[in-house]
Amino acid sequence: MFKKLKIKWLIWGILLALAIGIKIISLTPSWVEEYYTYGIYPFIAIALRYLFGWLPFSIGDIFYTTVIIWVIYKMITVIKQVKAKKLSRSYVLNTVQRTVFALLVLYVLFYSLWGLNYSRAGIANQLALRDQQYSVKDLDTLVYLLRDRVNDEARLLTPAIRDSFKTKRSLFSGASLLYKIVAKKYPFLDYKGYSVKPSLFSYLGNYMGFQGYYNPFTGEAQVNTTVPPCVEPFVTAHEIAHQLGYAKESEANFVGFLACRLHPSVNFRYSVYFDMYHYAIRELAYTDSVKAHAYDSTLHIQVKKDKADYIAFYKKYRNPIEPYIDKFYGYFLKANNQPKGRQSYNDVVIWLIAYYKKYGKEAI
Repeated sequence: MFKKLKIKWLIWGILLALAIGIKIISLTPSWVEEYYTYGIYPFIAIALRYLFGWLPFSIGDIFYTTVIIWVIYKMITVIKQVKAKKLSRSYVLNTVQRTVFALLVLYVLFYSLWGLNYSRAGIANQLALRDQQYSVKDLDTLVYLLRDRVNDEARLLTPAIRDSFKTKRSLFSGASLLYKIVAKKYPFLDYKGYSVKPSLFSYLGNYMGFQGYYNPFTGEAQVNTTVPPCVEPFVTAHEIAHQLGYAKESEANFVGFLACRLHPSVNFRYSVYFDMYHYAIRELAYTDSVKAHAYDSTLHIQVKKDKADYIAFYKKYRNPIEPYIDKFYGYFLKANNQPKGRQSYNDVVIWLIAYYKKYGKEAI
């Protein structure tokens, strides 16, 4: 009995030490970048992708489903105990202890397997981009460039080209080229061990408001394959960027931009410019809604149609629970070095402006 108790406290001690160590390391981005992101993490990520990537279904989705079922079962058990008035003090203490232990294990695993990347120096450091305040003129220039790019790609996007991505195998096959091409220009974006899959929760994801997600416990990139086809290619690129260790949403967006704009497929190029224009025009609308409307009126007819379809799609799945999910996810992002919460995605505009200022407008 004493031996079991000793082992139990030893495990608790190790977990607490790991949790504290993770927190200390996260306070120094340069440490995270050197020793974790480009030290330990690549081995973890590649091992997970080779371990689970070959499976045709999402093992991560099955894992989450199992956890959710287990939590619901435990909650029902507690409710039954309360109703039967059998909820003893020892049972409550034991339940609390197990819950804290499970949360501690999840914390250590999440940040060890991927989450520490939230604290890395990131793409700005790698490309020597300055995170600076931009002017309305800078933003206007970006919107102008993106409007022209998305219109140019829309003129090349025939129905046959778009239909070629109706089978998700074609979409994911095209995505496998993304980072092979961009790695020739930026070697730190080299990607090995392809593992991108359709999420089993795609339809549920529409009600929850997600287009894709990265599973840090299995290394799989999940794509919601029911979203409008105009955004699917970029969503795929965004999730692969998470696999490469770009945890912050604005950085995953920007890395996805770097990859998609060089892709030989019109589908990928159109998708990234459609998304980037969406982020930039929304920022411009905050300061000059008249000018934003004027830009929208000059969009190619295909872009206008896709924009209308995109808005209609999300209106269709609007529900009373989604705002609470958004709020919870916003708190999660804020707790992980993204103080703007859900608005952090829009910060890709900062990197796009810094990028064209450094490398010229043609870089967009």
